[in-house]
Amino acid sequence: MKPGDMHPETLLAQAGGAVDMASGGVVPPIQPSTTFLRGPDYQPVNPANTYARDHNDAVRQAEAVLTRLERGHDALVFPSGMAAIAALFRAVPGGARVIVQSGIYWGTTKWIREFCARRQVVMSEVDASDAGALDAACAQGPAALIWVETPSNPWLKIVDIARATKAAQSCGALLAVDSTAASPILSNPLNLGADVVMHSTTKVINGHSDVLGGVLVTRAPGEMWDAIVNDRAGAGAVMGPFEAWLLLRGMRTLDVRVRRMCDNALKTARFLEDHPRVEAVWYPGLESHPQHVLAREQMPGGQGFLMSFLLRGTREEALQVAGKMQVFHRATSLGGVESLVEHRHTIEPHTGIPENLLRLSVGIENSADLIADLGQALGQ
Repeated sequence: MKPGDMHPETLLAQAGGAVDMASGGVVPPIQPSTTFLRGPDYQPVNPANTYARDHNDAVRQAEAVLTRLERGHDALVFPSGMAAIAALFRAVPGGARVIVQSGIYWGTTKWIREFCARRQVVMSEVDASDAGALDAACAQGPAALIWVETPSNPWLKIVDIARATKAAQSCGALLAVDSTAASPILSNPLNLGADVVMHSTTKVINGHSDVLGGVLVTRAPGEMWDAIVNDRAGAGAVMGPFEAWLLLRGMRTLDVRVRRMCDNALKTARFLEDHPRVEAVWYPGLESHPQHVLAREQMPGGQGFLMSFLLRGTREEALQVAGKMQVFHRATSLGGVESLVEHRHTIEPHTGIPENLLRLSVGIENSADLIADLGQALGQ
């Protein structure tokens, strides 16, 4: 069976067929060389490899798996998620307009605002989870790019990707989707019409909190994609062979990790929703979430591992709850095998995040232990 014929879970477990035929190893090798031999005629010994900035077997293997997972045309991995975002926006012409979802990961918003100011790119911010608001933003005139994040971090809003695709087409824009909090296991934005999908592979795709990375996957070739390919090669925003190898290794368990995390998250969210000290829970898998139906349609395999909840209490009480947790680690990130809790207002108080909000990234532990930890921290 060819890798392209495999189901996602088989493709992942087999690392896209990247075995080592030279040694017989069932895992791919790491080639750390930065340069590659040429023969007496000065032609490359291996035509695929001349210099590591452009040519890296481990990177190509990871990209091939991610391309197939997202059912795209091509993929490029980067040394971080922000490097991937930067490469995409650097392909936007100076003086053009971009439409960016509001209330998304603050690091993305901050960088895009500063970039647009430097490059004289007009930036329109809109709550893209409100389809009518996105339509209205598109009606204001042509745009080069629409950037959305679904589920959004930390508000857990869901963007209707198919509807956003039509909005993008109405103003001549490409639609790019940050699908980090969904993963390719739960959602494939390219199948819904998006032009580019981005993941911070630092998060659930690697899943072990030990590799920085990002990826862009395109639905089809085009001028903008060619510009991104050229930019990465020239600017050197490349991932090293060891990091790419670790990324590929992490992906081998992606399917089973995501499914366990989603199951744990739903149980955790239901516990929190029923707790008297909790004011509200934002998790798309709950029937109480205002976009639950859309989330189930767009993420049929599960509604993710990320959630936020509001404590009935003050900032100090929220910090006390986080401080009492023993299984959830107090750390900034998401998507790892270990569960994390974060007080977002401490990290970004200027963004309007409620002081009583705690964000959870649910891992693969036993759900009973996670719920017991939350119970003792909240007070049964």
